[in-house]
Amino acid sequence: MRYFLDTEYDGFGGALISLALVPEDGSEEFYIVLDHQATVPWVVRNVVPYLDHVPDALRSPRLDRAAASHALAVWLAHDDGAEIIADWPEDLAHLANLLVSGPGQMQQVHGLILRLVPVPGFSNAANSAVPHNALHDARALRDHLAGLD
Repeated sequence: MRYFLDTEYDGFGGALISLALVPEDGSEEFYIVLDHQATVPWVVRNVVPYLDHVPDALRSPRLDRAAASHALAVWLAHDDGAEIIADWPEDLAHLANLLVSGPGQMQQVHGLILRLVPVPGFSNAANSAVPHNALHDARALRDHLAGLD
């Protein structure tokens, strides 16, 4: 199945703050927020206030990196042919990095296809119900790309 990815992070090259995967078929979505104190002023103003603007079923306590890594692997375990689509390279980098669980170790996942699909002229934030929230931005990407099929 195809999943649409978005992340929020603490500025260019900064730590991961949140990650969302939205399935193409509208089934169960994945959303996590990591326990990270944002330091970049723009992120503090435009991302942090909206981290919990998600359905109650997807709200959870802030996770440390190890718990977030495990949660991602558990969620992906149900699909042995996942294709992860993002419109920004750093989103894919954050997802791949989160699967690394320690020195020389990674979460056990089935093969994944990571696909970068640049979408000129499209802005997740401009098309999102809650701009700069990873879940809503991933939904906006899914809806936009579904309209192009």
